[in-house]
Amino acid sequence: MSIIVNLVRNLLGCIIAFIDVITRPRKLKRSAQAQHAVKQEVKAMALYQFFACPFCIKTRRALHRLNLPIETRNAKKGTSFRAELEAQGGKGKVPCLRVSENGKDIWMYESNDIIQYLEQRFGSVR
Repeated sequence: MSIIVNLVRNLLGCIIAFIDVITRPRKLKRSAQAQHAVKQEVKAMALYQFFACPFCIKTRRALHRLNLPIETRNAKKGTSFRAELEAQGGKGKVPCLRVSENGKDIWMYESNDIIQYLEQRFGSVR
């Protein structure tokens, strides 16, 4: 039974991911200098995610819309990113945004919280 549930979940996730690709919002436009500054800031961030997870897709849409080239890390079971997420973040839950600032890592686990944080930090054109 769990094989059928996983198959249906993966199929639906792939359909949602396909719809995301064809309906993607426009990217936020910044000057070249401002975009370069954003690119430097997001080097200290990583999004742990699954490709077909609806909440991860929602978060990736926000990254695209805000024009944030944040590294995405596939946290499926058995990967080093999953082990890192569980060991350092404390949970194997996705999406999770890791922000490294002042020698500390902050781990944000809720898609709405991640999106709100990114919109507040990067949402306005500088």
